[in-house]
Formats: sequence, structure tokens, C-alpha cells
Amino acid sequence: MIIGVLDIQGDVSEHMDMVKASGEAPKRVRRVDDMKDISGLIIPGGESTMIGPYMKLRGIDKYIIEKNIPIMGTCAGLIVTSKEVIGGNTYIPLFKIKVSRNAYGRQRESFETDIDIKGIGNFRGVFIRAPVIEEVYSGDILSYYNGKPVMVKDGKNLGMTFHPEIYGDPRIHQLFINGL
Repeated sequence: MIIGVLDIQGDVSEHMDMVKASGEAPKRVRRVDDMKDISGLIIPGGESTMIGPYMKLRGIDKYIIEKNIPIMGTCAGLIVTSKEVIGGNTYIPLFKIKVSRNAYGRQRESFETDIDIKGIGNFRGVFIRAPVIEEVYSGDILSYYNGKPVMVKDGKNLGMTFHPEIYGDPRIHQLFINGL
């Protein structure tokens, strides 16, 4: 199985390492042609106001919808795939959720904490200028932090407000891949 990693911004190499650690082959995705043979796509964190327009410019957004490509969105990757975005734009409304951009604060308010994830257990979450999930209209909530959802699953799509790739723990990537 080949898992694409959107190569625009963020921890592309780290996500590719987690795909390898999960026993699958990663592939960098920069344009639609790169997506022809992938089983799923990871959209890393970064700046949603840059990632979303780039995906639109390259037609990646339309291809994802037309081919029903399963998505794992982390931080900004979740923002660009949410139905509603407070303080930003919607690009690919796959997750039926409402998110608020940078809701935990600016860069210096970024933090790490242990969270409990359904089906995984304890996991170190790294929240960097993270969004907050304000409402979940459909799908399953897999984890909370301070009473707010931080990880959701909707069909084959998996989204989180934190960065799962930083500490080298592949369990979330394995969860995504096993659901494909």
C-alpha cells in the first residue's frame, strides 16, 4: 500500500518516517499526478491559508473529492478539510466539524500534553498554534483535551488538532492505515 504525504509544508519527512514504521510505503505528493497510486493522503500541519490555496491551485482538492481519497489531517491539515472554519476558509469539507484556527493561542502558547485516545491509549500530543474543534456534526470523537475534541474519525478519514509525528510514535499512522 502507498500512502501519500502532501509535500507543501510541515513535517513531511517525519510523517513519511511514521508511514515506513507502520510497514507501508510513503510517497511525496505535490500535484495530482503524484496521487494516482495512493491509498490515502496525509495532510501535515503548517499554515492552512497557504496549504488550502495551493491544493486548490493544483486541483488536489477536486481530485480528493472525485476519487474519495481517505485523508489523515493534522493541525492545519484538519483545518483545510473541515466543513466550517472560524477565522479561516473551508477548502475540502470532508470532516463534518467546526474548527477555530489558532484557538489555543500564538506560537509561544504551544504545548505538549499526554492525551488518552480511544483504541490507542496514552499518547503525547504536541499542540502548535493548534485549532480547537468546536462542534462535531458527524463521526466519532477519539480523544479530548480539556473537554474539547482533539481527534475525530469520520469513515476512513482521521483528523487531529495536534501533531502525532513529532515523537516517532507510529500508532496514529497505523490507525489511519489499518482503516483504509
